[in-house]
Amino acid sequence: MENDVKTFERLHKKLTLTGTANIIVGVLSIVFGVACGVMSLICGAKLLGTRSKLLF
Repeated sequence: MENDVKTFERLHKKLTLTGTANIIVGVLSIVFGVACGVMSLICGAKLLGTRSKLLF
């Protein structure tokens, strides 16, 4: 019986750490995605602003 309790405690700790890691990875993915989107918008706006100076 005591062995089962220890097993469940270890399982609970592992699940808690896994859940926390998943939340951190999700937040970092969202931040990275937003940063890439903002950078793309800025670069696109710069290209549109200088399109009259481009020669083809």
